Amino acid sequence: MNMLDRVAQQHSQKLIAHIIQQINSHGGQISFTDFMHAALYAPGLGYYSAGTTKFGAAGDFVTAPELGKLFAQCLAVQCTQILNSLHYKNIFELGAGSGQLACDLLRALAQQEIQLENYFILELSADLRQRQQEKIFKQCPEFCNIVHWLEQLPSTPIEAIIVANEVVDAMPVARFHFENNILQEYYIKLDEHGFTEVLAPASENLQTAFTAANIAEYVSQPYISEINLWLSNWLQSLNNVLSNGAILIADYGFPRAEYYHPQRNQGTLMCHYRHRSHTNPLVNIGLQDITAHVDFTAIAEAADAYGLEIAGYTNQASFLLNCGIIKFLEFGNIKQHQELQTLTSPSEMGELFKIIALTKNIDTQPLGFEHFDKQHRL
Repeated sequence: MNMLDRVAQQHSQKLIAHIIQQINSHGGQISFTDFMHAALYAPGLGYYSAGTTKFGAAGDFVTAPELGKLFAQCLAVQCTQILNSLHYKNIFELGAGSGQLACDLLRALAQQEIQLENYFILELSADLRQRQQEKIFKQCPEFCNIVHWLEQLPSTPIEAIIVANEVVDAMPVARFHFENNILQEYYIKLDEHGFTEVLAPASENLQTAFTAANIAEYVSQPYISEINLWLSNWLQSLNNVLSNGAILIADYGFPRAEYYHPQRNQGTLMCHYRHRSHTNPLVNIGLQDITAHVDFTAIAEAADAYGLEIAGYTNQASFLLNCGIIKFLEFGNIKQHQELQTLTSPSEMGELFKIIALTKNIDTQPLGFEHFDKQHRL
C-alpha cells in the first residue's frame, strides 16, 4: 500500500469511528439518510468535507464543466438572456465543485458583455472553498473582486440567477423497500463484519412522501428505491432567498414515471470511486461519492407549491443546442468535438442529464427550452 492509500485508509477509519459513535448514540442503528449525510458531509471527515481530489481525471468522476468550456459558454448564453431582464446582475452558484464552472462562466459572461455585480458561491466544504479560491485566483484573477464565498444562504432576498449543477444528486436520500404493499426503510447498523443494512418500519416523513408522490402506482413489487426528503425544504430556502430571477438546475435523473419504472426495481443509488461505479455505499467510506438520480417531478411539484414558475425542462443535449453550442466549435479542434460528443450524445450525458428552469417575478421565456421542451413529461 502506497503512502497516499495508507493516509486515505486512516482517514476512512476516522469517519467509520464517527459513524459508529452515531449508531451507538441512536440505539444501535441510524437511517440510511443519516449514514449518507455523515459519509458525505461530516465536518472534516466526509467525502465532500475532506481533502481528496473529487473532480476531473485525477478524481472520482467528471462533471460537464471539467470536460471543457462548451457547457459554460452555453450556460452563459442562457444567463445573459435572463440577466438582461434584471436590474441587478448577480449569479449565485451552489456547490461550485472545483471552481471550473465559475471560472469559465465568468469569462463567457464577460464575452457576452455582461457586467456582473457579484458572483456568489455557497460552499459548505472548507477544503473545496480553498480549492475554488486558488483556481479563480490563478485562472481568472480579473474577477476576484466580484467573487464572494458564503457559508450559508443570505438573510435577505437578492435578485439573481441561482445555478445548481450536479448538486441535488449529492443530497442524502432515504432508501425504501416496498413489498406486499408494506413500506419499509433501510437503516444502517453494525454486525461482526462491519456496517450492514437492515429493514425497519418507515419513518413518518418517508411514509408521507411516498404517499404524496403516488409511488405505489408506478412500481412493481418487491421494489427498492430512494426518495429525497431534503428536496422540498431546499427549494423553499432558495425561493425565500430569491426576490426575482431564476433557478437553473442541471443534474442526471428522470421524471417520476421513469424514475420509479417497474424495471428500475433496485433504485438509482450509485457510488463513484476513481472513475469506477458500483452500488455498495458501505465500502470506501469517506473515499467515494454516493449519489442518487434526481426525481425532476419532485422539483416541479415543490416549485409549484412555492409559487415558482416552471419555465422549461429538457435534456442536456437539447438545452445546449438551443443555446447555440454549435457556434462555439472551432474548426479542427478534435478535443472540443469530443467534448461536444460527450455532452450531447444520448449514450453519454446528452439524454440522462436534464435541465430545469424555475423563474420568479420575471416574464422571460428561457431560450434554452425554445425547442424540445419536455414539461409535459413531468
